[in-house]
Formats: sequence, structure tokens, C-alpha cells
Amino acid sequence: MSEDQKQQVLKQTLWNIANDLRGNMDADDFRDYILGFIFYKYLSRKMKLYANEILEPDGLSYNTVESHEKAEELLEAIRYEALDKLGYFLKPSELFSELAKRGNSGNKNNFILGDLANVLTSIEQSTMGSESEDDFGNLFEDLDLTSSKLGKTEDAKNELIVKVLTHLDGIDFDLKNSDSDILGDAYEYLIGQFASGAGKKAGEFYTPQQVSKILAQLVTTNKTKLKSVYDPTCGSGSLLLRVAKEVKEVGEFYGQESNPTTYNLCRMNMIMHDVHYKRFDIYNEDTLVNPSPKHKEERFEAIVANPPFSANWSASPLFMSDDRFSAYGKLAPKSKADFAFVQHMVHQLDDNGTMACVLPHGVLFRGAAEGHIRKFLIEDKNYLDAVIGLPANIFYGTSIPTCILVLKKKREQPKNILFIDASQHYEKVKTQNVLQDQHINAIVETYRNRETKDKYSYVATLDEVKENDYNLNIPRYVDTFEEEEPVDLKAVSQELKALEADIAKTDATIADFCKLLNIETPF
Repeated sequence: MSEDQKQQVLKQTLWNIANDLRGNMDADDFRDYILGFIFYKYLSRKMKLYANEILEPDGLSYNTVESHEKAEELLEAIRYEALDKLGYFLKPSELFSELAKRGNSGNKNNFILGDLANVLTSIEQSTMGSESEDDFGNLFEDLDLTSSKLGKTEDAKNELIVKVLTHLDGIDFDLKNSDSDILGDAYEYLIGQFASGAGKKAGEFYTPQQVSKILAQLVTTNKTKLKSVYDPTCGSGSLLLRVAKEVKEVGEFYGQESNPTTYNLCRMNMIMHDVHYKRFDIYNEDTLVNPSPKHKEERFEAIVANPPFSANWSASPLFMSDDRFSAYGKLAPKSKADFAFVQHMVHQLDDNGTMACVLPHGVLFRGAAEGHIRKFLIEDKNYLDAVIGLPANIFYGTSIPTCILVLKKKREQPKNILFIDASQHYEKVKTQNVLQDQHINAIVETYRNRETKDKYSYVATLDEVKENDYNLNIPRYVDTFEEEEPVDLKAVSQELKALEADIAKTDATIADFCKLLNIETPF
């Protein structure tokens, strides 16, 4: 079976388990459980493989080490190694497969909820005082095993959990194949599936892969390696991970997320994609109000983001002394934080870096403070490299059309700005508009070739933008007007005469029938 086939089977199997076992539970609630347990199984499998590797010279296996006469000594040695290599530690009796077997021993549901809760707590506690403590702390806090959503009684809750563990235990995650990212991609697929059914909430934690691909390919143009990538509103981390697929290597991943549940999901997603805990730094706070102290001093080679559209923020005058905003002389309005996110990202961007972010169309033409900030970015700084219009209805939970702004501090083409209108290039799939590969490729190739295409793209000089008073509304630059075919009035006149003749003929027929029936005609 090919890698692609394995991946499709795994994706479908995991999704079927999620669908079949959640019963009447809301999909959004069940998401945290199924993704959390898949993550627990992944950690267990990694732990077992690594421990067996350490024990192999002694002819021992991790499953039997607890019964060894030197069990305490061996476990302590493995724990020491595992904390550095993996970032966490699990005893053999705490592994996923052991819990699953215990819960389903003798083909009956044995009570394991207490043991399971202790194991999940133990994983987090194993990292305390180590370098990985921040990366694993409170990772399982959303797996509330006491919740009534799992069942009305303790036995009902236990029965559901045992079913989930048993089903997952039967799946081979194939982690020995270190070159494969089948499991990570399947995990990402599950996150996307839950997002597609979550409506408005989905936008809080997931950027559709079609949009992620565009942003990732834009910021990796002409690069095979990246020192760092950053997402200030990282959600489940899908954008950060997508960037890694476009280059051979990413040094470090940085992100910030304000929602605690989504923050946990992002860290799990990173680890599930085999990103070592020392290579990612995800921070849980509001980016605009409390940016990560570690990130503030960093400058990133690639920045990607899908910030919440036109979100509220305080716009407190105190921000005027903040280095991120002070140079502009204006703050984004309270009801529209879009440009506040842009200013934050520009501040964090390295001199050789590229940033690409998705924003609502209003940022292109709204006046007042936003117009002032827009003008400053173009006239004073000359950072704006491209404006790309996307179709409406491609994001979960909103049907508004959006755009992508690409900014660089050192632009290769500093005398012009590229405009692309891709708003009419998509495929309708059920109720959603979808960008297929050909649509994505057209956007990226046009950006990379920086070319004017009839009714699709236009390379505008800075003088043209200035003449438009720094209004970036795409139709001002890309003419998509389709001239209607001229109307042949003579032909229309002939058609009308023919219709009149047909009507007269039909009226005569109706009059004859009415006469035969001895009734009045209706005209």
C-alpha cells in the first residue's frame, strides 16, 4: 500500500471512530476527547519505541521492565533520557495500550476512569522542572473525564471512554517510519473535519488548507530553508505546519494563541507532526495586549496569519508608547483591530523576511486612522509588496470576501505594488467556495512572476497608488469589466413580430373552442 493510500485509510478510520462513538455529543465537544486520546496514544507509542531502543543492548523490552529486579534503577535512567529526547516520561503501566487492555479485559468494561485521569496528570507532572515544562503543562486540561457530556453515570462515561480507547488501540500508527508524516497529516485532517462542521467557531482555530497553502508558498518564495516562522494568531497551528511543508527545513516555530483550548490543540498538533519541543514556542495570551516576552525580542524570517476579522480591541492611548505602534502616529480603531495585527507583525518581521496575512477587504479602502496607517506603510515605509483578492465564502463561519496582504521590509521591486484579483476563480463545492490547486497555482505563479494579466493582475506603480490616495481597492487597478454583447435590435424586432403572430393564432384557436363550448372568450 502506498503512503497516500495508508494516509487515506488512516484518515477515514479515525474520522469514522470519531463519528460513530460520539453518539449525541456535540462534535465540537467530542473533538477535544478524540484528539486528546489520539495524542495520548502517540506519546505512548513514542515512549515505548524510545525506551526499547535504550533497553535493546541489555536484551530487555519496556513492557517487562517494571518486573525486573532493577526496575527502579532502569526506569530512572530511561526517565532521564526521555525527558531530554521526548520531553516527557511514561511508565510501562501508564502506556495507552495497557489502559486500553485493562478497560476491555475479559470482554467487559472495567472501570479505568480514575487510572486514566492519573496517567494524564502524570504525563504533565513528569515534565515539571525540566526544559519541556511549558510545552507540556496543562495539555490535557480539556479532557474532563467527569463531564456529564460523556454520560449520565460513571459507568456510562467509562463505557464510552473504553470504547474509544479500544478502537484507537487497534490502529497501527507506524511511528517506526520516521520519514513519514502520515499520522500528523491525519491529525490535521481530523482538525479540519471538525472545523468544517463547527460553523462560526471554526474560524477561531483553523485556517482552511487552501488558504494555508497560498500563504505558505508566498512567504517561502525563493527559499529552501527558514530560520524561523511566526503566527501571532496561530489557532491549531495549521499555518505554521503548512509553511514547513514548502521548504526543506524550518529552524524554529513561534506562535501565540489567546484561547486556552486552541492553545493546547496547537501544541499537540506540533508534537504530532514530530516537531521537537525545543523547536517550537507557543504562548497563551492575547497577542495585541500581552505579546510573548520571548517573542518581542525576536525577528522572524516568515510570518503568516489569519487574524480574527475586524475584532474589537482596547485601542488604549497607552499603546502609543508601544514600539509596535508609536511610529505610525495612529492606532487602529476599537471596533477593527485588523491594522493593529498588521502593525504587530511588521514590527516582528526580520529585514530579510516576508509576511502574508488574510484580512477583510475593508483594510484596503477604509479611511480615518486606517487610511493613515495604510499610507504610512506605503509612502513612508514602502513595505507593501502585493494585494491579493480572494473569493467570498471560502472561510468557515463567514461568507465575506477577503484579501491577502504581502509585506516585506526589503522589497525586490520597490517601485511598484502587485494587485491580483482571484475573486472569481474558484469551484463551488456544496455551499462552500473552494480554491482548487489550479487556482492556488495561478495566484502563486502570478505573484512570483510579478506580471500583469488581462482581467486578473496588474503591476501598479507607486505613483498610481498615490494618485488613488492610497486606496487599495482592487477594481481600481485590475479591470475585470466584461463588455456585454451588442443587442441586434433588428433581430429582436423580428422576434417580437413572430411572437405577435403566434399569439394571434393561439387566441383564434381558443376563441373557436369557447364558441364550441358556448362560453365567453377570456379576452
